[in-house]
Amino acid sequence: MSEIITSGGSLKQPDCATYQGVSTTWPRIALVTPVYNSARYLEQTIESVLEQRYPNLDYFIVDGGSTDGSTEIIKKYESRLSGWLSEPDNGMYDALNKGFARTSGEIMGWVSATDKLHPGGMTVVGSVFRDLPQVEWITGRRTAFSEEGETKRIDDVLVWSRWRFLMGASRRHIQQESTYWRRSLWERAGGYVDASRRSASDFELWLRFFRHERLYAVDALIGGFREHADSDSLADLGKFNALCDQLAEKELGEQWGKAYSAYKRIDAVVRRVPKVRALWYRAKFEALNAMYGMRGPVIRRMNGKWTTAMAYAWSSSAIT
Repeated sequence: MSEIITSGGSLKQPDCATYQGVSTTWPRIALVTPVYNSARYLEQTIESVLEQRYPNLDYFIVDGGSTDGSTEIIKKYESRLSGWLSEPDNGMYDALNKGFARTSGEIMGWVSATDKLHPGGMTVVGSVFRDLPQVEWITGRRTAFSEEGETKRIDDVLVWSRWRFLMGASRRHIQQESTYWRRSLWERAGGYVDASRRSASDFELWLRFFRHERLYAVDALIGGFREHADSDSLADLGKFNALCDQLAEKELGEQWGKAYSAYKRIDAVVRRVPKVRALWYRAKFEALNAMYGMRGPVIRRMNGKWTTAMAYAWSSSAIT
């Protein structure tokens, strides 16, 4: 068992050895890493994947024509990859589509060249999907790494629903580095990441997934986001959140139709009336808190087995 220390104590991560004798059938995981001039972080990312020693990994790297030595790092590990390519592309999401098209794994996810997986993360993903065939997509605890790659923050478990995601404002973000899904869901949702924009296309992909299946929160560590100076999303977080808001509002408008249009008109009017504006904002805030206080689908490891339940969010605890 791998062990990571959190503010609430130790969080024990299962590794492949934990399951020896339980089953020899591991689902094939298609993992893609998009790269462009990320030599500073890339080797840590690749090693965080390969050091997992997951027995059925389909790992493909797509480089966008780097000039900083990234391709030399990839070549160092190419014998342990499913494959890689280097050519100009139209950004990260275009690279992801190229990579996924060249993989065959039944479970899918990606880790960018600046981010990392936690020790035991692939085992969590593979064993959850192997043991729980009814589960179509999952997300682990949201976590952050420092610029040097050290674990900096581990959030409590968040539970999810489609409407909570759509209405959730800044609390709605599902961490891409911790999120994996079945290829069957990917195909039902269109089989692509939208490459027409430079950011928030993971958010748009989650919108399409939510149309088909519920998202299960897993009380475990899978991957994390590196907080670093070159991050596009951190550099202009306001713009990123505004784009997510636009995508969510479009989805709500398509789902609620005239009712949502009426709500938006009322909201616009109330915002211009100082005497009631504060009460209106307070009511929306309390309604959002009530949504986040509701139960959601979660997965925990209990007595050596993954189990699903409808539960509330909980704080840090050991996985046994």
